[in-house]
Amino acid sequence: MNVGLLMRSLLSAAALCVAVPACGQPTIVTPEENSASTAAMSWPAYKARLMALARSEGISDRTIYAVIPDLERNQRVIELDRRQPGSSSSSGRIPPFAPYQRRQVTPQIIDLGQDEYRQHAAYLRSLEQRTGVDAEIILAIYGKETAYGAITGNFDLFEALGTLAWEGRRRDLFEPEFIAALKLLDQGHPRSRLKGSWAGAAGKTQFMPTNILRLAADGDGDGDADIWNSERDAFASIANYLVDAGWEGGPRWGIPVRVPADLDREAIKTRLAARRCPAVFARHSQWLPMSEWRRLGVTPVGRSLDGDTLATLIEPDGPGRTAYLTTQNYRAILDYNCSNFYALSIGLVADGIER
Repeated sequence: MNVGLLMRSLLSAAALCVAVPACGQPTIVTPEENSASTAAMSWPAYKARLMALARSEGISDRTIYAVIPDLERNQRVIELDRRQPGSSSSSGRIPPFAPYQRRQVTPQIIDLGQDEYRQHAAYLRSLEQRTGVDAEIILAIYGKETAYGAITGNFDLFEALGTLAWEGRRRDLFEPEFIAALKLLDQGHPRSRLKGSWAGAAGKTQFMPTNILRLAADGDGDGDADIWNSERDAFASIANYLVDAGWEGGPRWGIPVRVPADLDREAIKTRLAARRCPAVFARHSQWLPMSEWRRLGVTPVGRSLDGDTLATLIEPDGPGRTAYLTTQNYRAILDYNCSNFYALSIGLVADGIER
């Protein structure tokens, strides 16, 4: 195996989407909009605002003065934020899934996931029994987010989150994350540990600070939920996240299916408008039980779902190409990163690891 090539492939996978809401959705900012957002508050004034917010949240003066007075903006963070890959091309059309799948669901990535499974099989099986979350899904997310722990990011969380909050377009998202990062420091996490992606996702799980506070789990029993250094803690934390997002033990994430050419897609079109990531969920059909999908002529390619399992249909490359029936557990994966391409690739890598 060409390890260097594999690492570059995994680095591309990990860097493609960070675990923040709106990843996979286009972020377009005109110069005028950017000027308006940043001109509203100078950097020194914004740091004073952060200090006031931190005090109101009970952060100690020791932590506040260790971070905020010397905090610098990071222009690279702003540049990377504006270059996020979108779910649409410049023409407004959704790009095809197949090229993405060829890059992100490879034999090398699956082989490395199987190696991880062999190393941690007993623990992963016990975790699966306790939580109901498939071990292969945990490993697929671990591989996608951090190249199986190899790439966790080296941006200072305070610098990254403070910059993104000051910039202003998503202040409601990043400001609470900055405060949560201060709470982590207040709890005794060393400053050297609080590094991650340009968007503030950290550790082997790529959790945002609010989720580290809420969902990081102690998987190895040493009393410390250390998602930076412990793979067992990372696995337990990913499982904890998915359970919190609505994972149901039993049903698979989904299955590939063949769709008849004469399927009346208008009749099964969803009538619901999702409040979160509406463009992502709009690509799915109504929820129907597997027995009804079979009646409509939608047939599994390989394994199936139980007859009463509810599923939605997605055709990522349009009619006539591979389609998928996805369950509630697919929606839990979407909570980790709200992109159909992301969630489908997680499911397919997990299927490959399981074989």
